[in-house]
Amino acid sequence: MSENFAYPVGLRLSGRRVVVLGAGQVAQRRLPALIAAGADILLISPSATASVEAMAEAGEVRWERRRYQDGDFEGAWYVLITTDDPEANAAASAEAEARRVWCVRSDDAEAASAWTPATGRSEGVTVAVLTGRDPRRSAAVRDAVVEGLRDGTLAAPRHRTRGPHVALVGRGPGDPDLITVRGRRLLAEADVVVADRLGPRDLLDELPPHVEVIDAAKIPYGRFMAQEAINNALIEHAKAGKSVVRLKGGDPFVFGRGMEEAEALAEAGIPCTVVPGISSSISVPGAAGIPVTHRGVAHEFTVVSGHVAPDDPSSLVDWAALARLRGTLVLLMAVEKIGAIAAALVAHGRAADTPVAVVQEGTTPAQRRVDATLATVGERAAAEGVRPPAVVVIGDVVALSSRDHR
Repeated sequence: MSENFAYPVGLRLSGRRVVVLGAGQVAQRRLPALIAAGADILLISPSATASVEAMAEAGEVRWERRRYQDGDFEGAWYVLITTDDPEANAAASAEAEARRVWCVRSDDAEAASAWTPATGRSEGVTVAVLTGRDPRRSAAVRDAVVEGLRDGTLAAPRHRTRGPHVALVGRGPGDPDLITVRGRRLLAEADVVVADRLGPRDLLDELPPHVEVIDAAKIPYGRFMAQEAINNALIEHAKAGKSVVRLKGGDPFVFGRGMEEAEALAEAGIPCTVVPGISSSISVPGAAGIPVTHRGVAHEFTVVSGHVAPDDPSSLVDWAALARLRGTLVLLMAVEKIGAIAAALVAHGRAADTPVAVVQEGTTPAQRRVDATLATVGERAAAEGVRPPAVVVIGDVVALSSRDHR
């Protein structure tokens, strides 16, 4: 067993002399990591690939256009031999051994005193895998570990030293697989998750037992408004030293009040990370087979909040201007007011026979679609018992979609 066992160690090569013999494809793959490590690199080779030559021209390595000579490893800490000359490789390897310099050989791993592991990086963690003579297996294990760290399926708790911090994470439209890789990883690292009512249960079920999950709709708020109470909960848990994730539907900054939370955290001196999410405004129509834009049909789409009726004095929407647009209108939070909104659009000039699709619980197993026109959508939605969450799509793109999605 000892013949194939390598002692793993991390070399700190910053400012230290590293010699690379050969400037072909192997060197091209290995040099970037050595450059990133801050090594003082001497490259010895009569010729080089275009990429390696560019590294030399940029001053990242010193290139001497010649073959190996005895004595080249004087003062070196690490040597990488990548030439296709067996005799030169053997001689160079012997010099490295005599000088007690760790040496990697691309042509003969058994003759080397060091092996290069399959490496990968994720959020400040370097993963290095060695499996002896099976580099493909090393790469496969490396990929599995790095992917697990990136998507959160491999939990790697960290001892946090950066102080209070909150992540505002957009969870996407509903399907738990549509959360971003970064969002899933931050969830896996969380101590406290403050989730919206519509947070995917599958995502929350994946959390370890020690994670405290708080339903934002049930935070007691007494004299505070509900949003103030949520802000205070984020601040209090963060100041208690917890890793806090605010899990929000869709994208935090698309009708998600994410900016209000970010401002409250800033006022409290707590930094936050914003992780964008896939907005339901484009993902739900897509899941229903509706493109929000299409060549020759719609060159723009407009996303509008429909939670305030058009005749409400507090409405900020210029419905007359929207009615004049020829592109696609996407309405969020509009189920209750869809009849009044459709009537306002028609009154301001949008054709009454404009196609409309209402997609309820998009991207989830319960997704369903109700088709209508501006003239009929109010009655159709009521008759079909459409309920939130639902996305309303208005425009000719609705007619393009296949009936297989309906």
